[in-house]
Amino acid sequence: MDISNPVLVEVTRGNSVESRHRGAAVVIDGDGSLMAQWGDVGRPVYPRSAIKSIQALALVESGAVERFELGAQELALACASHSGEPCHAEAVGGWLKRIGLGSEDLQCATQVPRDDASARAMVRAGDDPTALHHNCSGKHAGLLTTALHMDEPVAGYLDPGHPVQRRVARILTEMGGTDLTDAVPGVDGCGIPTFAMPLSAIGLALARLASPEGLAPKRAAARCLFAAMTSHPYLVAGRGRFDTVAMKAGGGAFAVKTGAEGMYVAAVPGRRLGIALKIDDGAKRAAEVAMAALLQHLGVLDDATRAALAPYLDAPVLNAAGLRVGTIGTAAGWPG
Repeated sequence: MDISNPVLVEVTRGNSVESRHRGAAVVIDGDGSLMAQWGDVGRPVYPRSAIKSIQALALVESGAVERFELGAQELALACASHSGEPCHAEAVGGWLKRIGLGSEDLQCATQVPRDDASARAMVRAGDDPTALHHNCSGKHAGLLTTALHMDEPVAGYLDPGHPVQRRVARILTEMGGTDLTDAVPGVDGCGIPTFAMPLSAIGLALARLASPEGLAPKRAAARCLFAAMTSHPYLVAGRGRFDTVAMKAGGGAFAVKTGAEGMYVAAVPGRRLGIALKIDDGAKRAAEVAMAALLQHLGVLDDATRAALAPYLDAPVLNAAGLRVGTIGTAAGWPG
């Protein structure tokens, strides 16, 4: 029987609701206990880039971090969906140079910076974008680094059968508690295999990232990924992006990460919580508002952080003149 997910976010114009966004969300603690859920959290969804921090565990656990003397900036980039600003492209380029590779080794393809100011500056300068500007270039640099360290082929690292991808799939299985051994992956926007997983499994993986005490000793190194994201939030996203704004304001209280098609996750170590949400229609505007609302509902935000997230807790709808004509906000009674 189909389960119709609840309306999580509504868009109003004047006194009327103009659009509604349905979705599902789950909150799980570090022991795997379900703390709260809305909608069908057992339906498999593609987590997309929301779980880059889980995928990056392979980089940390392999020992490649120590061998190549990677720091928090590189780890943040491995977890990032950055905007392709100069600081992002230059940092990934420097990382690749350190391990003896270059942008031509990245298989994520070329992408114009998603940051408008950076894209316009490149046009004015007559520069062409490279794979370094792709929002997933840091993740791909991490995959290449792991392959080099493990003496595995660099070519074909995106193939589902490549040792790098088998390693990532095994980590996803273990962290999410769902068997992906025989799962047929889809292909993410950057070319990496992406597995559909129950939203509850994604939430569990984030809870274990937030609270790795009961995991194997090498996996407890997940703490360094959380620390990297929260200490370098600009590298994780960029100018004006929700992830950067929220983590900078949060001061290490939580990490948030976006994924395509309305995916969002969060890890809250102080509460040992993992959060995962999916907006059915894939709307980014609804996913950001829903995540901000969940963090507030769970008591994660202090006054300063709440003030920084005000544009998402009460997101304005603006007309062409910049006047507020409506609101993007949570549906009545949610989360409650």
